[in-house]
Amino acid sequence: MRRSFVRHLAPSLMLVAAACGPAATGGGDDDDDQPAIDAGFDNDSTTPPVTEECRKMDLIFVIDDSGSMEEEQTNLASNFPMFASLLNSYTISTGETLDYRAAITTTGITANITIAAPQIPGFPPFPPIQQPQTGLDGKFKQACGMTRPWLERTDPNMATTFACNADVGTSGPAIEMPLRASELAATLATNPGFLREDALLGIVILTDEDDCSRTSTTFTTAGDNCATNGDTGLEMPSEIIATLDQVKGERGRWAAAIIAGQTSCSSSFGMAEEGIRLKQFQQAAGTNVIYGDICAGNLAPALQQALESFQAACENFPPIGRQAPPPAPTSAGSSSLN
Repeated sequence: MRRSFVRHLAPSLMLVAAACGPAATGGGDDDDDQPAIDAGFDNDSTTPPVTEECRKMDLIFVIDDSGSMEEEQTNLASNFPMFASLLNSYTISTGETLDYRAAITTTGITANITIAAPQIPGFPPFPPIQQPQTGLDGKFKQACGMTRPWLERTDPNMATTFACNADVGTSGPAIEMPLRASELAATLATNPGFLREDALLGIVILTDEDDCSRTSTTFTTAGDNCATNGDTGLEMPSEIIATLDQVKGERGRWAAAIIAGQTSCSSSFGMAEEGIRLKQFQQAAGTNVIYGDICAGNLAPALQQALESFQAACENFPPIGRQAPPPAPTSAGSSSLN
């Protein structure tokens, strides 16, 4: 079933890539024969864990709405109808179609921020800069005639409405916190009624900057290169992973696809910074989180990688009602960034 899905996907993506921009040179998924989910659990038994194929997906798109993201948002909007079409055509082993819903939030978190200005030898000290910012704080964006904060597969003009709603603008916060936004978006208090217990939670993060997530809403920073500029008080990727594990009951019931900078780069989309903390999140979470390169210049290959990963996670969805084993300890993402 998975191979037939990929065969169906490939020609569609070649057409999209030709229409939307230069083809990607990386980010392909060569792991079709590998286990799709690393639940991160201790398991001394040689018996494969009991799974049941999921019939539902709850998809959250976390889109960077800062000033450098216009081209990426346009490309996502262009590619989403293909993404939705492939989800619509996907059937599980029983022949049933997939029941999915999709929502959009941004990387923006409301905060009172003080920017510590760099000090130049031989010059008087520069005063700190107050830079408050206002974001969605994980709340779903509802626009373009939507009747609820998310779209269902059966909604009229679902794909075109999503593409319209994906235009989140470029006037959002300059200190991006995609991991914190993902964590908040997946909570009942932020978006009541969205998550379904028996659905795979799939998160797609799209950003050209690294993550600077904090739980504090008042802080001082040296800028948005927070993984390397000496910032303190950052929320650890392992903490966000633990929250998502708790929300869904265990690691195998959620997956994520990060589309960000593999390295600092310049592409047809403009500049992108290496997602150092985003990579830490991926490494700590295991193979249910994948990383696509925003520097490739077209999002179609990265969306293909996300679809394949979500499908694999859905096929290995742990049964509802099973008591989850405790997660194995991980060291990735628990560096000195605290």
